[in-house]
Amino acid sequence: MNFDFSDDEKMVQDQIHRYLNDNCDFSRFRSVLEGNEPYSEQVWQGLAEMGVQGTAISSEYGGVEAGYLTLCLAAKEMGAHLAPVPFSTSVYLFAEALARYGSQAQKEKWLPLIASGQVKGTIAVSETLEEARADNIATSFKDDQVSGSKLVVPQGMVADVAIVLARKSDALTLAIVELEGVSRTPVEMVDPTMATSTLVFDNSAAEELGECSDGWDALADVHNRAAVLIAFEQIGGAEKALEMAVDYAKERFAFGRPIGSFQALKHMMADMYVALKLAESNCYYAAWALQNDSVDFALAAATARVSATQAFQLCSRDNIQVHGGMGFTWEFDCHLYYRRSNYLTLMLGGLATWEDKLIGALPAADAA
Repeated sequence: MNFDFSDDEKMVQDQIHRYLNDNCDFSRFRSVLEGNEPYSEQVWQGLAEMGVQGTAISSEYGGVEAGYLTLCLAAKEMGAHLAPVPFSTSVYLFAEALARYGSQAQKEKWLPLIASGQVKGTIAVSETLEEARADNIATSFKDDQVSGSKLVVPQGMVADVAIVLARKSDALTLAIVELEGVSRTPVEMVDPTMATSTLVFDNSAAEELGECSDGWDALADVHNRAAVLIAFEQIGGAEKALEMAVDYAKERFAFGRPIGSFQALKHMMADMYVALKLAESNCYYAAWALQNDSVDFALAAATARVSATQAFQLCSRDNIQVHGGMGFTWEFDCHLYYRRSNYLTLMLGGLATWEDKLIGALPAADAA
């Protein structure tokens, strides 16, 4: 199929690119990385003023209703600039779960707050270091209260509210929990800018998502949709890492010639380029499938997620190699993309999880 983003969608992307170029350089990421601030509130509020958080939120709930294709391009810019803000958890996960499964009253309460940047959200799933499964969720939802703990919650240290996967009798459901007063413990991760935490709920006030009849299926649906958006973040980061490697290879001289003229580095950067372009193609199709509710959306999402993960990991790793001994230093910025690539690989489940989802979606796609 022939697919490209419209001129209007690219224009919005350009505006976001310009804003982040001017306001979100590596020093902003390093400030959060080194613990000077939990996230960049200045960047977060600037994005909100532009309406970026409300890109795919209906105008009925305070959003700009620009659609998922525009949000995909916004996500790509977030990845390219390593924006140290709780954008993915608030927009791809919390807002999407609300839009899909929240009651009318819940949408009216929370979506305008997300769209305006007044509230930061997340989603809390795992309880052990094993992959979350429907049979290993012990956190309980009863009498409008949640009790239990959740490990490795992205942006859990800065989020104001979370959607929590919990057990209700013999079934699973999703519940909204405001995090004021909830115990939070920071978790050391490869990318500290993601403000990861453990959350402990002790009879915390909660409200079940109004239209959620099966929490596990709803979570899988939200994860599929978020996977496409995170894949765009990954190709944005991969593209930038490749750009850094190529620029350095052109300007760095050894033995009287630019190192980019050496065959080994040429092959390395060619492999990075091929992986990026393959991922980009898969992401473009997944964006179209997301926008149009395609019958093979689950397959498209898994394919985009797998290929984008592979591309970002390869490009961020080999960018360090191209920079040689300097690439391993704290002062050079190569490790910033390597950190983010490894963190995003584990969000929503690791690479093996999404490879299994891809294989599982193949028969359904063939039948369709």
